[in-house]
Amino acid sequence: MNKVRIMRHGKRKRNTPIATLIRNYINKKSGKVSESREEIQWRFNWLDWKDQKKILNAFLESGKSDREWAYGKVLDFWDDSFLPKVKELWETYHEYKCSWTVIRYFPLEYISEHIDDFTDERDYFFVCLRLAKDKSYIIDRTRLSNTDYLALLYHTGRDISADDALDTLFAIVHDCCYTDAFMMKLERLDRAKYRDVITPGNFREVNLAFYYVVKLQQYEAAGQFKNWNEAVEEAIYNSPEFKSIDKNDFSFDFQYEQRRVEVAKIYGFQALDDKYKLPSDPTVEEMRDSYEKGIEWSRKYREQAAETLPPSALDFLPMEPEGEDPLPF
Repeated sequence: MNKVRIMRHGKRKRNTPIATLIRNYINKKSGKVSESREEIQWRFNWLDWKDQKKILNAFLESGKSDREWAYGKVLDFWDDSFLPKVKELWETYHEYKCSWTVIRYFPLEYISEHIDDFTDERDYFFVCLRLAKDKSYIIDRTRLSNTDYLALLYHTGRDISADDALDTLFAIVHDCCYTDAFMMKLERLDRAKYRDVITPGNFREVNLAFYYVVKLQQYEAAGQFKNWNEAVEEAIYNSPEFKSIDKNDFSFDFQYEQRRVEVAKIYGFQALDDKYKLPSDPTVEEMRDSYEKGIEWSRKYREQAAETLPPSALDFLPMEPEGEDPLPF
C-alpha cells in the first residue's frame, strides 16, 4: 500500500510520482499547479539529481515567487548548466536572491565587468571576497563598512598596518556610540573586570573587529586597544552614572542592560582621541544631558503608569526586534 501523509491544508494525498508532479506543475492549465508546487518543494531535497535539475529549470521559467525559491536551491545545488538561464534572469530582473548565485559561481571576468550592477548594501563585500584574492585588485574601501573591510582583508589574505588597524577599531567605536542602545548587540559580557560593567569592547561590532585585527596578526594594535578599553572600563566603574544605576529600579533585564550601554557610549566617546570625532558630533556634555533627560523621562513615565494603569498592564515584554537576514553564503 502506498504511504500517505497529511498535507498542510489538511487533505490526505497519495504520493504521486515526481514525474507527474513536474508535468502538472509545468502545465499551467492542469488545475494542479499549486498542489504540485507544494509537494515538489516538500520532497525536493530527497529527490534524485536528475529530477532536481528538471524542477529547478521549471521553477526558473516560472513567476517571481517560484524563481526566488529556485534561486535559493540553485545556490546549494549549483551546476554549470544553470548558468545561461541564471544569466538571462539576472540581466533581465536583477533580483536580489539571483545575485547570490551570480556572485558565487559566475566567472570572475563577468563579475568584474558588471560590478556596478551589484547594488545591494553588502553585495560589494561578497564580490570582493572573490575579486580581492587577486592582489592586484584595488579594494574600494568607501563601499565597505569598517568591520567588513577588516573581514575582507583577513579572508583574502591581505595585510593591514598597525595604524590602520587601530584607526579602524576606533572608527567603529565612534559609530557604535551613536547606535541606539535598544538596537545594540553585545558580546562577551562575562569578560568584564568589574561585574555588570559594559564597555565599548562588548559592542558586537567592536568585538568582531577586534577579532579580525588579532587574526590579521596586528597584536600591537590589539594590545593598545585592549589597554584603552580597560581604561574606559575603570572610568565607567567609578563614574557617578554607573554608581547610580540600581538593578532593582528596572522591571526587565533588557532595561538594565540598555542603561549600562548608554553609560558605555558616553565614556567610550569621551575617551576617543579628537581625530576620531567629527565636527557634527555632540559634545560629551550634550550626551550626558541627553542621558539624564532619558532617565527623568523614564522615571516620570513609570510614576504616571503606576497611577493610571492596573499592575497587570505593566507586566509585558516588548516585541523582539527582527533579526538580521542570514548571509547568503
